[in-house]
Amino acid sequence: MTVRFGLLGAGRIGKVHAKAVTGDAQAKLVAVADAFPAAAQAIADQYGCDIRTIEAIETAKDIDAVVICTPTDTHADLIERFVKAGKAVFCEKPIDLSLARVKACLEVVRAHKGTLMVGFNRRFDPHFRAVRAEIDKGTIGDVEMVVITSRDPGAPPVDYIKRSGGIFRDMTIHDFDMARFLLGEEVTEVVATAAVLVDPAIGKAGDFDSVQVLLKTASGKQAMISNSRRATYGYDQRIEVHGSEGLASAENQRPVSIEVAGAKGYTRPPLHDFFMTRYTDAYAAEIAAFINALAGKGKAEPSGEDGLIALALADAAVKSVTEGRVVKVAEVM
Repeated sequence: MTVRFGLLGAGRIGKVHAKAVTGDAQAKLVAVADAFPAAAQAIADQYGCDIRTIEAIETAKDIDAVVICTPTDTHADLIERFVKAGKAVFCEKPIDLSLARVKACLEVVRAHKGTLMVGFNRRFDPHFRAVRAEIDKGTIGDVEMVVITSRDPGAPPVDYIKRSGGIFRDMTIHDFDMARFLLGEEVTEVVATAAVLVDPAIGKAGDFDSVQVLLKTASGKQAMISNSRRATYGYDQRIEVHGSEGLASAENQRPVSIEVAGAKGYTRPPLHDFFMTRYTDAYAAEIAAFINALAGKGKAEPSGEDGLIALALADAAVKSVTEGRVVKVAEVM
């Protein structure tokens, strides 16, 4: 089985997914669409695919599925269009910045019995999945506490910040999904703190650049998330899961994992510089999982519902910061 793909959006994340699709023996990148012709042309030249309009991809009989990498405010509309057109949909997070809009979109997906997978790529990172495998095997007993550290090497442009939905919906949303993935229970309470420590312009744009979030489940399990838009030492991505019988953790990754010792001490190479290289394997694995789901070899997960819940946790975090209190997830759902 070969799944024939259309790529919607040829920006930074579109390039990442183009590489993942073309690197899979069970996939073929047929066409790319982008509002900027030069961006589409660059992918077409690199991978030998067509350049088509979104409308042409929507009606194309030689395309089975699409990968949506367009701006967030277009995601829900495109999901609905392509589900109605009978095509499977892989969409980058989030589905939308509005919970109500996400719920309406998922109703359309269900009504048309569509296939939708949301791009929470970190679930597919081999190191993080290995931690989850130890949890599933019972190696560390019952999960009690999770610690997630996620810090970007630098903040995005302020123009991006203004339309991103804020740090909780843009950045922390990945960690909300990872917390659910590791806790094994749904989060019921959220308390968050936030500050502007990196760039005053981010605060003027109405956002934060440094946040901490504590999540709690009904049984008392907890997850702590630490986010910053500045890590001078590289792309900081770590998880730790403490259980009743032990601990499982995943350290930061480097392009080259060596250690050099000398008279001045021990040195190691720098961390990955950002997600494009740190999560290369994860992006490939999630596309492979999507293809397997289309072949009936598993579910299309993370699902639209997973995307909905992660956004709800983001909304709860915003409410917690705004009102200075613990917020029950049921309040925003």
